[in-house]
Amino acid sequence: MYYSGKRRGEDGIAAVIDFLLSNARLVLGVGGAAMLGIATLAVKRLIERAGRPPDEKPDKKMTDSWEELGLVSASPKLLHKGIEGVVMKQIAAATKKELSQPIPLPSPEPLRCDIDPPQRRKRLDLCVMTFAERLQQYFRTRVCLSAEEVSVAQQRALDISTEIQAFLHSKHPDMPLGDMMLAGSLLDDLQVVKADHACLIVPLQLESSLWMPIAGEDTFLGHPQFCMVRRENLEYFPRGRSYWDRHLLGGYLSSRLVSEQLGKAVMESMNWPSLTGTLECEVRPVLGSPELKLEIQGLTQSSCDSGERFYITVLPTVRLNEMMLTAQREITGSFDYVWYQSLYTSETTRLAALDKADSGVRKKCLKTLKAVCRNCPALRKLNGSHLSNVILHMSEKETDWSESVFADRFLQAIAELIGYLETGIMPSFFKHNVNLFQGFTEDDIDEMGFMLYCAITEPEILLI
Repeated sequence: MYYSGKRRGEDGIAAVIDFLLSNARLVLGVGGAAMLGIATLAVKRLIERAGRPPDEKPDKKMTDSWEELGLVSASPKLLHKGIEGVVMKQIAAATKKELSQPIPLPSPEPLRCDIDPPQRRKRLDLCVMTFAERLQQYFRTRVCLSAEEVSVAQQRALDISTEIQAFLHSKHPDMPLGDMMLAGSLLDDLQVVKADHACLIVPLQLESSLWMPIAGEDTFLGHPQFCMVRRENLEYFPRGRSYWDRHLLGGYLSSRLVSEQLGKAVMESMNWPSLTGTLECEVRPVLGSPELKLEIQGLTQSSCDSGERFYITVLPTVRLNEMMLTAQREITGSFDYVWYQSLYTSETTRLAALDKADSGVRKKCLKTLKAVCRNCPALRKLNGSHLSNVILHMSEKETDWSESVFADRFLQAIAELIGYLETGIMPSFFKHNVNLFQGFTEDDIDEMGFMLYCAITEPEILLI
């Protein structure tokens, strides 16, 4: 637009478009600015086509014009924002002024001898690379982790979890805990960009006859993924019969009290300098966080030099009646007696089963979407749970998940996300009354919607 403005004058269509786009976010908001960008792109292309010499077929020009005008009506939000009444008149006036001026034809350039044909052909090949090829290249170079990186991270996490379990069994032998295990995307081959986090599951052994899970729908909380664990049969088995009775709060097992005890036992009592010397990497607890989290630096020499960190989140877990409940205070907030029902295992198991049945690319599509959202600041609030549920909902409608339609399914997932953002509701695949967008503000939705709207017409911007 800058060079076009210099050729045609500062009062031309380029100057008007520059002014409108630079002030659209302030006047129209994020969603309106996104659609204004699409509208001005369509008008700009129509103007450029009108100034070309008549060397194209009329049918082809008419088809392209209608296709680009279709961009303007791509979203109903365009009409709600009142853009055509304020902005489109300005664009129409500038367009009329520009079209009334003669457009000089470019002078033919003299032919030059190609000095290095192979290099030029290589550059041309890169220029004409299709989006499907760019997406495959992005997956190979930006998404996938090397086997060595994953192996080193898993081994370090396993060593640390072994040390923590041995310490708890020796210092707190009366605490009924099950065998600890690593979990998360690192173990399920769903981690992207870099190996930097894992979860350590600490299972609490509760007597099934003394404890009863209460679903969030049946409580005053009304949140389908918030659960409470109630102490039962107090008249026959009074308090003190279970080790976990000391963590009762109003007759319910307190996730806060359990987390605080594990925090004191692990985070504050273990000899971390000694463990650092044993494992040949620096390990220390993250203080001031609602999570029980460990920070590891120096998994490899390169990561130590670059200052990269690896984190292990310690998750106290209760399993009752096929329900997996975790103490995640960063999610449950100030409710001290509330546990969070995680659906991660169900989601990943379902995706793996679907891909195994038809050799599909659902997992590949999910990992690519996760990498895109992680690399794009505007989309970082879309986590693995949101993207997994998008793929699972799409699998209910689409049966072809072969490698040949990988790019089509990726773009379809972007369109599906826009649809969910338009309504502000994304239902969970396994619990339809759970809205996965519940924690998002209007500004969050507008920011994500703006980026995804732009990606509809120029999907390459997601692969930068």
